[in-house]
Amino acid sequence: MTIPDRRDELIFNLTSPGRRGYSLPARDVPETPLEGALPEGLARESVEGFPELTEVGLVRHFTRLSTWNYGVDTGMYPLGSCTMKYNPKLNEAAARMAGFAALHPLTPDQASQGALGVMYALAQMLAEITGLPAVTLQPAAGAHGELTGMMMIRKHLITRDGNPRKVVLIPDSAHGTNPASAHFCGYQVREIKSSPRGTLSVSALAEAMTDEVAALMLTNPNTLGIFEEEICEVARIVHAKGGLVYCDGANMNALVGRARPGDFGMDIMHLNLHKTFSTPHGGGGPGSGPVVAIKELEPYLPTPVIVATPEGLRRDYERPLSVGRVKAFQGNFGMVLRAYAYIRTLGPDGIKATADNAVLNANYLRVKLRDEYDVPYDRLNMHEVIFSDHRQNAHGVTTLDIAKRLIDYGFHPPTVYFPLIVHGALMVEPTETEGLEELDRFVEVMKRIAEEARTEPDLLKKAPLTTRRSRFDEAAAARKPVLRWKKE
Repeated sequence: MTIPDRRDELIFNLTSPGRRGYSLPARDVPETPLEGALPEGLARESVEGFPELTEVGLVRHFTRLSTWNYGVDTGMYPLGSCTMKYNPKLNEAAARMAGFAALHPLTPDQASQGALGVMYALAQMLAEITGLPAVTLQPAAGAHGELTGMMMIRKHLITRDGNPRKVVLIPDSAHGTNPASAHFCGYQVREIKSSPRGTLSVSALAEAMTDEVAALMLTNPNTLGIFEEEICEVARIVHAKGGLVYCDGANMNALVGRARPGDFGMDIMHLNLHKTFSTPHGGGGPGSGPVVAIKELEPYLPTPVIVATPEGLRRDYERPLSVGRVKAFQGNFGMVLRAYAYIRTLGPDGIKATADNAVLNANYLRVKLRDEYDVPYDRLNMHEVIFSDHRQNAHGVTTLDIAKRLIDYGFHPPTVYFPLIVHGALMVEPTETEGLEELDRFVEVMKRIAEEARTEPDLLKKAPLTTRRSRFDEAAAARKPVLRWKKE
């Protein structure tokens, strides 16, 4: 006999009329009639079909759901190009300090010196880490930082030449947000092919670089996990034609404390505080994508800019060449606090060690797994490594099958099918926070899956087998998503 278990149902299906999971204190202010406060038809006394549960039922429901989830506190999160590192709890404590967390964003400058001081200090730290002195903390994420940077480039070219130019060059291994940001700013995008070594082709760049090119947008290390060895020559070619070099800082975790993009010719870049500087991210946020730039681009920074005066720190709005505000208030201030705590805790030596260990871990996985999985660019990589399903394909097993099977063994899958120039790509980024024991466990599981692909390929095609829900129709989920509950 099978005993039905309603505990995995939607909370809306667990309702029982008349139950309450809350109690409110008596009102301590006079009741104000709603009449006239809202347009007719918008005010309501109740919500039809809203769940009614006891407190214990409600708590158990959401606690149970949390145990089915996977997070960086649960285990290794090897999403390539995402840098899902462990977030020290000290960072969370700093972000929850009442003096910061409860500070109203409209508090006058003279009463916000602590918060302004953190932002001012973090901006100086990021300038030192990148070698780029002009900083804004406003953008809310990496793609938002890209857009801000391209807006600044466009404004600079108009001011300098009276002409924003027409074209942005982007390598074929770029993040998809790069061409989107360029298009959003009104630019045409031309793709530059990678060389057989997985880096930007300098000869192709030289041929494409003309007087109508506004900028080159590239990621370094690139999305193949390889450092652009000819980056100084790349910058020289672009600058010789009056263009600017935008560096996508998504992979800065491989360089932080070891190499400064400003020193090898980058003009402007965004950073991901929620990646390189440890704040966990997912589900659309939270994030923070500060932009750092050369001195010549400082006039175009979003307003306000925090400046130091004899009377203290203040927000400066009087910047006539600014691209304007790109985010409400001062951006995602909680992310700023976490990044500040992270950098101050590690110090210069600790920051260097993060890059060293991230690169070491990724190369360790490449060497340990290259006998079982195809490595399209089997050379010294940086913080992430690209495998492919080329060998497993001979048995009818795909990258998606491998990723789903990893779930059965307790690992979150890596990034799959990206970068697009690698067929069947598995993009693995262990980050520096994973110890040798966890890396070896991942290696053992990946080898076991490779063996299963040879001997039991049908098993992988059905994976995951140990989860409450098996494989979904992901195409249908993307095309026809169910985004909210509706009463039947």
